[in-house]
Amino acid sequence: MNDDARTNIGTPAPAPTPGDPGSAELRDQVERTRDELGKTVEALAAKADVKAQAKEKAALVSDQIREKAGDAAQLVKDKTPDPLLEKADQAATAARANRTPLLLVGAAAVVLLLIRRSRGRRR
Repeated sequence: MNDDARTNIGTPAPAPTPGDPGSAELRDQVERTRDELGKTVEALAAKADVKAQAKEKAALVSDQIREKAGDAAQLVKDKTPDPLLEKADQAATAARANRTPLLLVGAAAVVLLLIRRSRGRRR
């Protein structure tokens, strides 16, 4: 710091005149600085928003899992022999056509499991 700067401390700066080109430049510089500061604050707020970051990461991971599951399903389908695929398709068609008996068998299996489980707890 030089001596002139020390002697000017506390002394008001001369007021710029409205037509002064320096004042327009200062206004522009202040406006640019405000814009930059606003962008910086937004970026910091986004980094501090942990909940939003977690949601974004979860969505990304979910998309990756769906893609991998689709790839795995396609790979299994490609590796499965055609006769087995035909049998599975026939079984699915038969199950769709006979839903009531299939549901009854499933319900009976659940009832048997519940009975067996309750008897096991009594011992």
